[in-house]
Amino acid sequence: MKTQITPTSVRTTDVFGALGFPPQEAANLRIRSTMMTALTKHIKASHLTQAQAAKLLGVTQPRISALMQGKIYLFSIDNLVSLLSTAGLDVKVRIKTAA
Repeated sequence: MKTQITPTSVRTTDVFGALGFPPQEAANLRIRSTMMTALTKHIKASHLTQAQAAKLLGVTQPRISALMQGKIYLFSIDNLVSLLSTAGLDVKVRIKTAA
């Protein structure tokens, strides 16, 4: 089976926009993805097991498993800010005019 690649008209590296999500939803997904990646990297760099990370963050091990598997639909921005802060990470927000 031959794979067909269809070019997109999106002139950005925004994968969510390229997948057809509306701009507002793409922005939300991009933010959540960035935060999930940071938290996952922190857990791995700290050499924590999922059980240890769960205890540290005050959540269940299945919740950490969902995080590590990238199940973005299970995590809100509010929840991720809380988890990042509990993990000792500083969350900063930058807002700029859209290009």
